[in-house]
Amino acid sequence: MSADTTAEHVVDHVADAGHATEAASSGGMPQLDILTFGNQIFWLVVAIVVLYLILSRVALPRIGSVLAERAGTITNDIGAAETFKQQAADAEAAYHKALDDARAAAAKVIDEAKAEIQKDLGVAIAKADAEIAARTAESEARIGEIRASAAEAVTAVAKDTTKELLSSFGVKADARSVTSAVNARLKGGAA
Repeated sequence: MSADTTAEHVVDHVADAGHATEAASSGGMPQLDILTFGNQIFWLVVAIVVLYLILSRVALPRIGSVLAERAGTITNDIGAAETFKQQAADAEAAYHKALDDARAAAAKVIDEAKAEIQKDLGVAIAKADAEIAARTAESEARIGEIRASAAEAVTAVAKDTTKELLSSFGVKADARSVTSAVNARLKGGAA
């Protein structure tokens, strides 16, 4: 290439740059300016490399450690939940066993109380039967006494009534004959 063609080429580029500057200042988009592509690509590569280094050295290890920590916490929580679930099942089984034992003990106490009450009731019934028998014998003796005294009273009333009837008819009877007649009549005999 000759110097003239190179100079022409440079002039063309400068003219193009002038047009580009005019286009940029005239409201075009500077990102689409072909003259700044090299510069833009360089800074894009630098930004991507810096971003990669920051993410790979700082952010991603922190995120990885947080994820690993969360996974470990979740695993530990699941293990603890299984342990608590087993403990709850064991506690429930112990509760049911204790409840069954308590019911059995209560039934035993109830049976013992029933037996003792039945024994006390048997003693009380025997005592009541003996007292009733004693009172019955006492009542029969009193009834016998009342019958005897009633028979004596009937005999005395019958003697007095007979004496009064005989005296109202004008018959004089001695006490011995009235007594023997009343006694014979009360015993079922004829006078």
